[in-house]
Formats: sequence, C-alpha cells, structure tokens
Amino acid sequence: MSTAENPRKYLVTGGAGYVGGVVAQHLLEAGHRVTVLDDLSTGFREGVPAGAEFVEGRIQDAARWLDSSYDGVLHFAASSQVGESVAKPEKYWANNVGGTMALLTAMREAGVRTLVFSSTAATYGEPASSPITEDFPTSPTSPYGASKLAVDHMISGECTAHGLAAVSLRYFNVAGAYGAQGERHDPESHLIPLVLQVAQGRRDSIHVYGDDYPTPDGTCVRDYIHVADLAEAHLLAAAKAVPGEHLICNLGNGNGFSVREVIETVRKVTGHEVPETAAARRPGDPAVLVASADTARERLGWNPSRADLAGIVSDAWDFARRPKGE
Repeated sequence: MSTAENPRKYLVTGGAGYVGGVVAQHLLEAGHRVTVLDDLSTGFREGVPAGAEFVEGRIQDAARWLDSSYDGVLHFAASSQVGESVAKPEKYWANNVGGTMALLTAMREAGVRTLVFSSTAATYGEPASSPITEDFPTSPTSPYGASKLAVDHMISGECTAHGLAAVSLRYFNVAGAYGAQGERHDPESHLIPLVLQVAQGRRDSIHVYGDDYPTPDGTCVRDYIHVADLAEAHLLAAAKAVPGEHLICNLGNGNGFSVREVIETVRKVTGHEVPETAAARRPGDPAVLVASADTARERLGWNPSRADLAGIVSDAWDFARRPKGE
C-alpha cells in the first residue's frame, strides 16, 4: 500500500457519502491527494474530509475535471435504494449505468487506468445457500442490483479491450462509523442506525420482519462489516489492481448476526430500551446472507479486524449522538 513517501492522486466519486467519505479519509491518512466529486443529491458537504479538494458535480461530467495527473478513480457515486429502484428504474439505469459509462470514457480519454468500483451483494439476488462466493450465480432481484451488475460487465469489457486495471468490491452490510463520519441516510433503511434511532427516542419501535425463519432465533441473519475495514480494502485494491484484469471480491466478515442479536447488542451498548414490533416477512428476504471473503484475503491481503458486533454498534452509537454539524 502506498504511504506518504509514495503519494498518489485519486478521484473519489460520491465521496460526500457514507462509504466514500470514509474511504477518502483513509486515503488522506495514507498520504495521498484526494479530489471528491459529488453532486450532493444524497451526500453531505460536511461528509467530505478536511484536506480533500471538493468539486460539486455529476459523474456524467467527470471529463471536465479528470486528467492525466490522476493515478486512479474510486467510484462510489450511485443511486442505492432498492425500493426506489423498483419504482423508478429509469433513474438507476441513467445514474448507475449511464453515469459510469461516462466516467469510463473520461478515464480512457485522460489515460487514467486504475478503478476501484463500489459494487454490492445485491448482484447475487437471493442465493440458495451461504457463505456466498464470487462464483455464485448473479441473479439480482431489483433494478438497483441489476444496474450494479451491468456496470461490472461494462468494467470487464473495458479491462479486456483497453487494459483498465479494475477491482469491484461487493459489499454486504456496511455499518459502524469512523470518527466524525457515519451513516446519515435520509430516509434511513439500514438496521443498525434504525435500532439506534429507537434507543435515542427518535423512533417508537423497531419492526422485526418475520420471526419464523430457519435460523437459531427465527430472525434473518446478515453479515455486518465495519466501514473502516471496508475502507482499508479499497486502499489495498487501488494498490494491487492489475492492468487488463477485472478482479471481483466479496467484502464481509464471514460471520452472521441475526436481527434479534443486533437489537440486543444495541440494548447492551446504549443502556436503553428498544421496543420491538412484530411484522410479516418482507418478500424476497433470504434467511441468511453471509459472505466468503477468501478472495479479498488471498488477492488483496485484506484482513478485517473489527468484526465484533458490539464494537460496530458502539462506533455507530458514538456517531449518532454527535451534535449535527460536528
């Protein structure tokens, strides 16, 4: 991994968002130069770390700023709400696929030949078993997942035809916080921040969608990965991408935690009551989704060190209690 003695210059698209902002911070801490490109449609200006140059704009216009001085691009700019993608698929094809096509063209014309792409486990759809490896069939169940899979196919073609060095990182459930950077989605759809909102009194209860799954406590099991571990994988990927190759890696802890385990952990960490409301299963919710991250370990040398659920929740709780604007 590059250090301050060997700084590089990166464009981080979507760097005002949750994951993009944390990755930008890690790049800066490693001594790199960072430009964040974000249209602030879902990101936040305060999410851009100090020390990064900020450009407000769309990835469709990346050619206006991207030039040969950049060593690579880390690409997070995307629409990412599964439910919205079902209601407005055209938005996801335009932003995620059309936007990335414009970015790839800008990179090719500028001679920028390294890309790390923020992909998703949604490309797999509803796998019949876990842990999930990269050779599992891809069968996305939403336009969001389909748009991300389409981008992966686009990147593969770019690598074969034009020598791009690219790594797609397929995330499972990203959680936690890194100092002043954490989840602030609006609307919020992720379990841990939703349960923390109940602990804060901002929400009356947490809905538990189904308690009769074939799991130890009857609730769905998911793989949670700390956002700082995720960020470290991106730096490794940027440093180890191989020209002409499109490497795809799952990112997860390889361990699953149930909905009830998350709720109970929040109770212990916060010391607050968290009332539950029973609800029917949601269509398409698999019982267990857990990643195999063996490829990331073997090819990138990645070793997540923050797998403890209580630690993940504690970092997210610290962020949730920060005064706005800090």
